[in-house]
Amino acid sequence: MRRLAVILLALGLAGPARADVDAALDRHILPAFAGFAGAAERLADAAVADCRPRAVAPAYQAAFDAWMAVADLHIGPSETGGLSIAFWPDARGFTGRVLSQLIADEDPVAFDPLGYAEMSIAARGVLALEMMVFDPAYSHYDKGSYACALVRAIALDLSRQAVALEVAWRDGFAATLRSAGGAGNATYLTGDEALRALYTQLLSGLEFTADQRLGRPMGSFEQPRPARAEAWRSGRSLRNVLLSVDAAQALAHTLSGGALPQTDAAAARVHAMAGRVGDPGLQGVSEPQGRLHVELLQQAVRAMRAAIEAEIGVPLGIAPGFNSQDGD
Repeated sequence: MRRLAVILLALGLAGPARADVDAALDRHILPAFAGFAGAAERLADAAVADCRPRAVAPAYQAAFDAWMAVADLHIGPSETGGLSIAFWPDARGFTGRVLSQLIADEDPVAFDPLGYAEMSIAARGVLALEMMVFDPAYSHYDKGSYACALVRAIALDLSRQAVALEVAWRDGFAATLRSAGGAGNATYLTGDEALRALYTQLLSGLEFTADQRLGRPMGSFEQPRPARAEAWRSGRSLRNVLLSVDAAQALAHTLSGGALPQTDAAAARVHAMAGRVGDPGLQGVSEPQGRLHVELLQQAVRAMRAAIEAEIGVPLGIAPGFNSQDGD
């Protein structure tokens, strides 16, 4: 960390680094959180008006789209606040078990908006709502049923979470990032620490997409795991990959403040490779040809990460191969 600070000061980059953090907040992060809060509110309104699957599904897809713009940020309020918005991976199937128990018991918590906020994270957020709306084991319910009330509760809870997260970033953590190196800021002692924190999120998001969003459904060649794909029930696993890459590209541009030809070319290749996958839920990984296409997509995502290391990390004195998971 000290070596990075010395390099930035020597190159006269300490001022621009802070400006880049401002740009990342003002042009990408804060508008994206506001967009998610608005989309989640519209989803809640749709569920209140008619909580049946066909009425909720369009607003659900729009809210999940909006979430993906900030889904891979795991600092500040999002470090814990994002867990109950998108509980995934769910390796042990907790979401299905908790929802089934709620429905079997007709637990009155579905009629208690404040009480639902205390529910297990497995029964909250976009993935719990996906199971209720898109999984045939849960989605055959009528208006006025307990399951319908549960959908409404999850949607209202998601909207409250989205608003709380947006406010926490806008009125709290954004100032912490902006004031890095200032008196009283114990989180980021220098301006480059804030920049490095966002750069770390950028790399770790792409790493998560390659290893989890694509790696989990691929499993092994002998034992593919298509049902482990993120949001496969709603047919948006591939879309989430692309939206996560688009968000990374946008964040990279705001952090750099300049042209990123390698990164842009790599992002275009990700989209090109995704066009060959065909199955929006990544269920084709069980077939050799389908698996090959997903492997090529995974390689393209990793190549984009390498491009960002070269175009943003190297000028900052952060060597390629930097571990984005260690946080320092």
